Amino acid sequence: MAEITAALVVKLRKMSGQGMMDCKKALEEANGNMDEAMAILRKKGLATLAKRAERETSQGLVVSRESDEGKTAVLASLCCETDFVANSDDFAAAAAKLADYAMACSADDRVDSVLATELDGVKYSDVLTELVSKTGEKTLVGDYAKFRLDGPGLISTYVHFNSKVGTMVQIGTGDDSTAASEQMKRTGADIAMHITATKPMALDKGSVAPEIVEREKSIYAEQVQNKPANIVGKIVEGKMRKFYEENCLLEQKFVKDDTKTVAQVLEEAAKQTGSTAKIARFVRFDVG
Repeated sequence: MAEITAALVVKLRKMSGQGMMDCKKALEEANGNMDEAMAILRKKGLATLAKRAERETSQGLVVSRESDEGKTAVLASLCCETDFVANSDDFAAAAAKLADYAMACSADDRVDSVLATELDGVKYSDVLTELVSKTGEKTLVGDYAKFRLDGPGLISTYVHFNSKVGTMVQIGTGDDSTAASEQMKRTGADIAMHITATKPMALDKGSVAPEIVEREKSIYAEQVQNKPANIVGKIVEGKMRKFYEENCLLEQKFVKDDTKTVAQVLEEAAKQTGSTAKIARFVRFDVG
């Protein structure tokens, strides 16, 4: 059997990031072969993933990235079991890599595509396997979305200071100069922060799922069933109006100025540039 020197163990530890004892055991099993030892450590990570498949992943980090020209942006979350691991350097490094892989991914909303994306010959699924072998915790990509501009506009992203929640919003504008204006950039950033704070379920009334609308109407009707029949409809209508104001982004009161709706804030910002602007879509991801 090949001699497993301390120098060899240290070398494998630097290559793999694993603990000294794990590296020594892998080298012993591989009879000193470095490549085989690396494969053994990787299998350990895969085994851990399978073993902990049913565990909750309620902690993690949200990351974002924008292309240099601002035409493409991504938002994604990396999830694990405990806050201790989520706050570790290894996890933070894997989350940063997730943003790189997400930008390189050809799909716009498929987590499995991110996992299969390769950078420098390494798939992101391999990055996760290595991380799991270090932490011993189930780790997965929770959410992923990529926005691409196909005309004048801008994409604004915001990740809260604790990196537990983030938002990405795409705004179409009448021309490129409006999108490039400081006024519109500031408004886009403000709206992204607004979404992070208020958690809207839809862009506007027409975007709310029909089954949710019917559910809410049924609940409100049940609440006022003892009222005179001729006013029940008006009461339900008023409650639905309040529901839309609280849950639809464009109708929500703006968090930085509750005398205006988000739609009004955006319209005013666009008018100041002499053009128009419209929110095309948004996503909000959170962990923990």
